[in-house]
Amino acid sequence: MAATKVFAARLAGLVVLGPDGESIGRVRDVVISIRYDRQQPRVLGLLVELPTRKRIFVPMLRVTAIEPGSANLNTGTVSLRRFEQRHGEMLALAQILDSKVRVEDPELPDVRDVDLFVVDLGIEQTRTRDWVVSRVAVRGHRRLTRRRTVHVVDWSAVRGLTQQELDLPGQSVTALLEQYEGLRPADVAHMLRELPKKRRIELAQALDDERLADVVQELPETDQLEVVKQLGVERAADVIEAMDPDDAADLLGELPTGEAEALLALMDPEESEPVRRLLEYSPYTAGGLMTPAPVVLTPAATVAEALARVRDPDLTPALASMVFVVRPPTATPTGRYLGCVHIQRLLREPPANLVGGIVDKDLACLLPETALTAVTRFFATYNLVCGPVVDTENHLLGAVTVDDVLDHLLPEDWREQDEEHPVAVHAESPGPAQAEGERQ
Repeated sequence: MAATKVFAARLAGLVVLGPDGESIGRVRDVVISIRYDRQQPRVLGLLVELPTRKRIFVPMLRVTAIEPGSANLNTGTVSLRRFEQRHGEMLALAQILDSKVRVEDPELPDVRDVDLFVVDLGIEQTRTRDWVVSRVAVRGHRRLTRRRTVHVVDWSAVRGLTQQELDLPGQSVTALLEQYEGLRPADVAHMLRELPKKRRIELAQALDDERLADVVQELPETDQLEVVKQLGVERAADVIEAMDPDDAADLLGELPTGEAEALLALMDPEESEPVRRLLEYSPYTAGGLMTPAPVVLTPAATVAEALARVRDPDLTPALASMVFVVRPPTATPTGRYLGCVHIQRLLREPPANLVGGIVDKDLACLLPETALTAVTRFFATYNLVCGPVVDTENHLLGAVTVDDVLDHLLPEDWREQDEEHPVAVHAESPGPAQAEGERQ
């Protein structure tokens, strides 16, 4: 049975279905318009994420039914333009949840003049088919008591949910963190970019160093710089230290020399040293693209040891595809480079065999000054996803992976551009007048 009353957080993740049952995407948020008076805010529509991760706006007038597992539309025609938040619009889950409020309800005298926090918004459909925010679920601070009573009160009893008050800094991000739990860093980065600036900064400050480092690596350079500058010097140094050295070098290379040096000085010397070496190379060369921490072993290592190393979950698939064999020391720059062993070869060998006996000595190597175009031809020629970088004295300096090559081949703003490849959505793009009118 279709619901006419529902809590906004319950909508997150629901499949959005067209009239023929085709899946258009999933609900990621609810767009509402907060009024300056005490009237109930109007629910304008749903923020829907397409299979391509692009987010679009679907007006509530297009929603015919909200069921336990889906939100159903009355038409397959929706605007496929990327959602852009307008003045006066708020995202229920991203911006309003976790807001600090006060409640003035005669039936709840115990919480009068007490700071409470929004945990959900109750929305309902009126007789005119419009949807409004009618109820607010609130509770006390998490640290006050183990058993936190949730109160559901009328919208008119809540104070603190005006546009001006919601724009104040210091809002909690508990609900946002729960939404992003378990997502890949690239997906979190994509969602982070689409948050309002205030919430973007608050979320970045709440993530731990390792998680934030993984997310920052997936952001465009302009967004990376914005996040880093908002963290403060000491926290920024901790996050950059947790990044992969090649990504850290790319980020620091975009900063003024003085700022970059100040951050490097705050990093652990063992972490900053490989970053400093990478900064010596041009960004569009093998040296500028490489990571200084590939899988490196001596000839005396066994196949079992090599397979154990490439099973490391922190390795990217590209880095795990190849083991590099060198004379000691194995830290880059290593001793004399002997060759490489592909993972397919490791899988075919007995575990007790030594990697020194199965080294591929014929694969060509890249020099640190090798240009990006030549690196690209190298990968295409040998059908590789990872390749060694050595100096003129045959010491292994690092390895270039195909993901770094692609990142530099694509336009600088490739993460910001709309996806142009076909998607499984039976929808059309209506004219600007039609789409505009539905949000007025």
